[in-house]
Amino acid sequence: MDYKLLIVDDDYAIRSFLEEALKDAGYNVSKADNGAAALKILENEKIDLIISDLKMPEVDGLQLLSVVKEKYQDTGLLLMSAYGTVEDAVQAMKIGAFDFVTKPFSITEIETRVQRFFEFQDLKIENIQLKKKISTEEKYISLVGNSDKMKEVYSRIEMVSKSDVSVLVVGESGTGKELVSREIHKNSIRNNNPYLQINCAAIPENLVESSLFGYEKGSFTGALKTTNGVFQEADKGSLLLDEVTEIPTSMQAKLLRVLQEKAVARVGSHEYQNIDVRIISTSNRNVLKMVEDKDFREDLFYRLNVFPIEIPALRERMDDLPLLVDHFLTKLSDKYNVEKKIMSSLALDKMFNHSWPGNVRELVNVIERSFLYAADNDSILDKHITLESTSKVAMTMETNFNGNTSLEEIERRAIFATLRKTKNNRTKASNILDISVRTLRNKLNLYKNNDILPSEFILGEEIIDD
Repeated sequence: MDYKLLIVDDDYAIRSFLEEALKDAGYNVSKADNGAAALKILENEKIDLIISDLKMPEVDGLQLLSVVKEKYQDTGLLLMSAYGTVEDAVQAMKIGAFDFVTKPFSITEIETRVQRFFEFQDLKIENIQLKKKISTEEKYISLVGNSDKMKEVYSRIEMVSKSDVSVLVVGESGTGKELVSREIHKNSIRNNNPYLQINCAAIPENLVESSLFGYEKGSFTGALKTTNGVFQEADKGSLLLDEVTEIPTSMQAKLLRVLQEKAVARVGSHEYQNIDVRIISTSNRNVLKMVEDKDFREDLFYRLNVFPIEIPALRERMDDLPLLVDHFLTKLSDKYNVEKKIMSSLALDKMFNHSWPGNVRELVNVIERSFLYAADNDSILDKHITLESTSKVAMTMETNFNGNTSLEEIERRAIFATLRKTKNNRTKASNILDISVRTLRNKLNLYKNNDILPSEFILGEEIIDD
């Protein structure tokens, strides 16, 4: 065995007796005649267990024990003494001795205690490893998947969580970017401090600055009291700038200055307040293309993209589909307080053959719909799985166009059809149309000004995002 022991006793006979017996038992053994000599050995050798006399000149056993517990926490210590008392034993155990034995003793007593120490150490190591395993498994409990692509996501979360750098999480709509952002905060040193998020795409352009940085009373019509923005509210914590690429170009320079100077001034004030906020951003756009097209500031991109994390689309990690299905079926059984249903193999095959353009968000909807269609059945069959064709909207529009329609009219019809499909959810509609929420809102405002916007799409200033 590879365990290394150190015998410390000013009695030569005891040292020699223990050395011979423990070497015969298979241990590697060093020896010292006092505590001071033992400390010199510890400086140069890795010792697993010290067996030391209590009463010695210069440095006694309790003093040696104190130094060992301070400097060599992984090293155990077994004390022995011919003058053993209850008080000595209690003191030794309080300081951190593994055990205390009174002279005279048999070699069997020593061997038993040594063996018990290493069994205990092995159990401690197993316990630490088990806790690490459980911690890793539970750490990202809101994220589901064991595919290589998801393991890479977990690895990157692990890398960046303990730091304070800005993170940019990118991926298609519905992939779980916001869940990843929450996990970064939850596993960071800021986890007991605020975690705030703001959907940059859903803020009317004239309210972006006041929403982010706050405003002074009277700074504009309706500013009835001084109010903090999300930057001040998230101080000492983390702030998620969801869909950060939708921030108007006019505001990007102000955001960059706040990130650089770590200070913010409310609208209507010239007084700057220092802030300590960890920034996490998300986007479902091709940010580099936006930078190239001058739609997003390059310097702001580099400030936000210190540590990028890309979330794979569901079609890129189909190995995770059975796990995801099982996870959501469990949640649905809890939600509806019924027995958990089983997804049949034919139903699962049908899902495997789908491209999932809406990613995990679409999957959740399909599973819940099939769960309800299955009613009292224990199993969800393939007939219960209804999947929408991504070409359905396009085909419908194509049949309605006769070749005499302008592009402007085609665009308008496409926007109206998509808004109806998404029940007037502008965020979802913009994702399907592959345009920004702001672009969609501007087009709707144009239609409204030209009196060609159906009343069903008029929301006033509010953007609805359910």
